[in-house]
Amino acid sequence: MKFFIDTADLEEIRDLSDTGLLDGVTTNPSLIAKSGGNILDVIANICDLVSGPVSAEVTATEFDAMMSEAKVLSEIAPNVVIKVPLTVDGLKTCKLLREDNIEVNVTLCFSAAQALLAGKVGASFISPFVGRIDDIGGTGMELIDEIVDIYSQYPSIETEILVASVRHPNHVIEAAKMGADIVTLPPKVLRQLFKHPLTDRGLSDFLSDWEKTGQSILNLAEDRKKAAE
Repeated sequence: MKFFIDTADLEEIRDLSDTGLLDGVTTNPSLIAKSGGNILDVIANICDLVSGPVSAEVTATEFDAMMSEAKVLSEIAPNVVIKVPLTVDGLKTCKLLREDNIEVNVTLCFSAAQALLAGKVGASFISPFVGRIDDIGGTGMELIDEIVDIYSQYPSIETEILVASVRHPNHVIEAAKMGADIVTLPPKVLRQLFKHPLTDRGLSDFLSDWEKTGQSILNLAEDRKKAAE
């Protein structure tokens, strides 16, 4: 499974990229607004930090304007993925962009029917929003299961399932068990994946036992080096 992070915070992206776990970044108008930066500069800076796909979303809702914005965004860097909403105009835009070999992430997916349409027009990624479905009393992961099942029936559909609106580690684990291709998660949730109380307890015990020996690996290595000279 690939891990994307859903943020426009350059410090978070830089820090998590250093772990080797980061395969890409997704942004949206709300995240760009939160960053306080110019969208063109923000996306360019992210692309400098990350070699994988970086989703940049159009803000227009009408086809011609979407295409115009997509052209501007796609010229920022080779790894920019154009993000469009799952609307009629969004899918029209997706179809034409894909014909020009521009990667497209179709976002705001809330049904298997919508995902089927995105796959049919050749979307590079489909982004079902599991957390928002949970928020209205549904079960977001059921949608992921449906999309995985449908796409598996049609080898010609190469659209990757990018699980979005991830709220907690269980969303990640369930998506992985279902075979989703990618999760995009807030930095906070990615950091939660590292944590387990038994890991913390075990590390504390090991360090306590080691401290009792009075040893230092680096000091011992230096002593050995001096003895050999």
